[in-house]
Amino acid sequence: MPYSIDQKLIPSTFYTNLIDTQVLGASRCYTHHVDTDGCPGGIFDANCSTRLVLDRIGDRWTVLIVGVLSDGTRRFSELRNAIGGITPKVLTQTLRALERDGLVTRKVYAEVPPRVEYTLTDLGRSLITPIDEVRSWAEQNVEHILATQDRYDLANR
Repeated sequence: MPYSIDQKLIPSTFYTNLIDTQVLGASRCYTHHVDTDGCPGGIFDANCSTRLVLDRIGDRWTVLIVGVLSDGTRRFSELRNAIGGITPKVLTQTLRALERDGLVTRKVYAEVPPRVEYTLTDLGRSLITPIDEVRSWAEQNVEHILATQDRYDLANR
């Protein structure tokens, strides 16, 4: 039976072997396996495994890859061409990490030359909205931030 959270339905299997922290209103540290009320520093604790997730989804390449894959399945070369400035090595490393984290699936076709396609998983697709909101915020505030940086740089020469 699904839980209703903020007008969204989340299947009870979504949090496999975990307490549904949103329903209970508690946070959980999965490094120390305790509620954050009993975990020193919670997510601010250097050893908190939740920070690994934040590091992954906060990575600039992850944000761009999820953005491109939000439009559908892509081949490696399509991803590389769509994301300016990413090297093939970094793209490969990031895609492997996203696959390991369960955010992306990789499908290899037995063809010559080999064809490999990448697709967001359901979990990966759940990042589209938050990433779109951050992108929108960045686009709305870029001019202000650049102007502030210029003023700071002039004042601190």
